[in-house]
Amino acid sequence: MACYSIGDLSRRDLMKMSAAIAGANTFFPIDVVVAAALQPTPRQVLGPFYPRTSLARTSDLTHVPGRTGRAAGLVLDVMGRVLNISGEPVANAKLDVWQANSHGRYTNPSDDNPAPLDPNFEGSATLESDAEGRYRFITIKPAAYPDGNAMRPAHIHFKVSGRHDRLVTQMYFEGDPYNAEDPFLNSAEHKELLIAEMLAPPKEFEPDSKAIVFDIVLYNG
Repeated sequence: MACYSIGDLSRRDLMKMSAAIAGANTFFPIDVVVAAALQPTPRQVLGPFYPRTSLARTSDLTHVPGRTGRAAGLVLDVMGRVLNISGEPVANAKLDVWQANSHGRYTNPSDDNPAPLDPNFEGSATLESDAEGRYRFITIKPAAYPDGNAMRPAHIHFKVSGRHDRLVTQMYFEGDPYNAEDPFLNSAEHKELLIAEMLAPPKEFEPDSKAIVFDIVLYNG
């Protein structure tokens, strides 16, 4: 394992480490001060597959209540903070999340992709940030899927409602071969803020999973 001093770490790295360790309820002794205003998270389209039924209140999308199986695919532990542009946490923000399964298909009946459904994956949930603006959920990595004559890269949808602002956005994955051609991702100013890196999990997490830190910045909160 590589060893770093604080001087070796970028502001982005420090924010990632702080959010990840805080989300894992682990002590982190270094105060990370964000001096400059943050850039708001870019907006993205809602898309046609927003869930039609009520979203379950759960932080584990890999299990369906009443079923013993687990969703197929690479397990992801997604976490972050909801902040305003001053870096202040947005407490009790509502987050709706939804996504395709590991075959690239949504549970929504409007999805006519012939890829198989996963009986152990409904692919949506509603969450709430805590007093420090933190959120966390477990899911699986979605697959890319066809959209007309193109392919949409793997992504997870977020609909975030704070005290003052609402935001619809999408989180994409670093290194996805379809990112470069996606019209929705590439229409966003500061699109790099929408692309997340899959990290090795802290020891408290499942050993074969990946961790993702995705902070969401609302303008006023």
